Amino acid sequence: MPRPPELRPHRRLHRRRLLALAAASLLAVHLPSRPAALDLVRLDALRGDQGVLLNFETRFDLPPAVEDALNRGIALHFSAEAVLMQARWYWRDKELARVSRTWRLAYQPLTLSYKVSQGGLSQSYRSLGEALRAMQRLAHWRIADAQAADEDRLHLEFTYRLDTEQLPRPMQIGIGSQPDWNLRASRSVPVHEQPPSGSGARP
Repeated sequence: MPRPPELRPHRRLHRRRLLALAAASLLAVHLPSRPAALDLVRLDALRGDQGVLLNFETRFDLPPAVEDALNRGIALHFSAEAVLMQARWYWRDKELARVSRTWRLAYQPLTLSYKVSQGGLSQSYRSLGEALRAMQRLAHWRIADAQAADEDRLHLEFTYRLDTEQLPRPMQIGIGSQPDWNLRASRSVPVHEQPPSGSGARP
């Protein structure tokens, strides 16, 4: 019988990628699971002449299944979203501004390093811990302009999470509701007046 034609190079590469994704999905399902922990250790919103500024800091480690997928070549995306709201006694709260940022974390096997990309900029780190710290905090993030900052009864709704919707489709199906992949924290805080410069108040 004639031998079947050999797969073309690009088809072989596509097949390898699918197999790798399937293996990562199966591994994510069968690895022991434990509740993932993402702590929001700092969150404050201040308003002043520059508008509404947000400072936040999170703390977390990647669960085993998530770290394994990262080291197998699956890029992870973390997103932070802030919504500025104004309370109204006569109707539901009014949304004044909504902003978000996304960080992409990828492992680089050739250099044994981790690359963090955000807004067209990227930087490599020697260890996973250093890469995570680069994504876990942000200071003086401008949420809204000075006009919005002049409004009364303002509060901020904030969410930081691992965005599983940006994983490859086979991964999304494989992880299902695995708790290791549920890295998320949300909180609502009031917007305070920014202390005047030179007042000696700590940030």
